[in-house]
Amino acid sequence: MLRRLLRRLLGRLVLPLLLLVAVLAPSVPAAGLEDYAPYQPQTRCSPHAKPGTEALGRWLVRRYGGSWGGVSRSCGSGTSEHAEGRAFDWTLDASTKQGRRTARAFLRDAFAADAKGREHAKARRMGIMYVIWDDRMYAAWDAFEPEPYLSSSCRKRAKCSATLRHRDHVHISLTRKAGRGRTSWYAGRVDAG
Repeated sequence: MLRRLLRRLLGRLVLPLLLLVAVLAPSVPAAGLEDYAPYQPQTRCSPHAKPGTEALGRWLVRRYGGSWGGVSRSCGSGTSEHAEGRAFDWTLDASTKQGRRTARAFLRDAFAADAKGREHAKARRMGIMYVIWDDRMYAAWDAFEPEPYLSSSCRKRAKCSATLRHRDHVHISLTRKAGRGRTSWYAGRVDAG
């Protein structure tokens, strides 16, 4: 009698518990492809370059050209992923045909669909949170759709420097996980320890 009562009670609880777990469980990327990254602003000062950020920067310069623009920035001058070592500035010049061509090649590659048709596959695997280049921002949380960008330090685009307009470099901010080299793109490139 007690067994039957317990079985009936468990039977009534199992389905609601499974539904609750399914709703509360974090989403798991399909076949190793990360979800679009949410915005993860700087929350602490830790400006030394993270291993994933360094690996991505080296790869970009080696594969596409351009120059190493750096990772670290001092803390205290506003919110910046540079101050957490997970943003890279890749030096390219938007006023030159070569600079524009190089940036376009990277953006086309990063935002392309993979063999399974999954959009922005490489950027998602790299853990790119957003890219700023030539007065445009490409944010993961908006499926990398280009949006006009104007630095909060500028009142008008015409009076804003090439650096603040991101016309002399491409800014790439990574998630914390990517900064540590722990997204799928970094496998074999970074010892994630």
